[in-house]
Amino acid sequence: MAASIPSRVLMNLTVYIAILSFLDLAECADEPCDDFTVRQTEKGYECTLAIPSKLFKFIIGKKSETKRKIESETRTSISIPKPGLEGEIVITGQQRNGVISARTRIEVIADTFRKREPFTHFLSFALNHPEIQQRFHQFKEEVLEKCSKDRGVDSSIFQNSAKLHLTIGTLILLNEQEVQRACELLQRCKEDFIDKYVGGNSLKLEVAGIEYMNDDPAMVDVLYAKVRLKDASEKLQLIADLLMERFVSSGLMLREWDRVKLHATIMNTLFRRDPNAEEMRNTSTPGRPGQRARESFDARNVLKHEGWCVLYRWCPVEEELRPNRWCPVEELRPTYLSDQRSVTA
Repeated sequence: MAASIPSRVLMNLTVYIAILSFLDLAECADEPCDDFTVRQTEKGYECTLAIPSKLFKFIIGKKSETKRKIESETRTSISIPKPGLEGEIVITGQQRNGVISARTRIEVIADTFRKREPFTHFLSFALNHPEIQQRFHQFKEEVLEKCSKDRGVDSSIFQNSAKLHLTIGTLILLNEQEVQRACELLQRCKEDFIDKYVGGNSLKLEVAGIEYMNDDPAMVDVLYAKVRLKDASEKLQLIADLLMERFVSSGLMLREWDRVKLHATIMNTLFRRDPNAEEMRNTSTPGRPGQRARESFDARNVLKHEGWCVLYRWCPVEEELRPNRWCPVEELRPTYLSDQRSVTA
């Protein structure tokens, strides 16, 4: 017969377990669930952060006030590379928790100010097939011929035919290392699941019909072409959603929607002032170039002639990482995943 445990012992044991659980949670709260190492040295502890140099000034603060405050409150020493030089930030301290706390604060500052930067790249499915471009030009001519008297309709708001694409998401990549990380991640996505879904074949896509973004067809800013797969499957949507999840999880992309809205922008009022502009999905973020005055257009007559927009029947599509006009390093040109340009998603 098993001996019973006195209730007082059980109560004390429960309290002890609760205290241990609380301490574990507290330590986890101080140490984010990232892949980083706090190394023990002869003088205490040390860890490093890879932060783009463009964000150093926010970590340092005016007259180094931000840096000194973090060092004082966490009892650490923070070494930051000189302005204009890329390199790791090094945090040292006698207490491990202090080093972790300083790292967490620096990451919060970096993330906050990164979100205020304009996006530099976007991940997309390219729709640059010659026949798509040709039919897009025909659509543009039809609209300008029959709807040019409608408010706001002119040639300046049409997409550049060479840049037709389906956007998956936008990225803020602030140095060469981050661009390389994004390219490597895209290649891993190809190997992990894109090849699996396409099975070595091109996904055949129909680009036909038009729709608008807002509720009033007389006050439209974005008009886009609808897309669907020939086999009516969800493969393209699944690939787009998985790509978004991978890039969001990596920290390279901000989540803006639960699912990717696959569409090909063909008319956009942002193009009036900047033909290279990409539609900004998060226009409420301060400092983003997406915040600009926009003159909408009346799309009612265009929508009546939806049949004008049959850009392509069953074209192949491929994934790419494309630099935006704000890319700080012009010579960095992320490449297609296949030299043969036949590996598609």
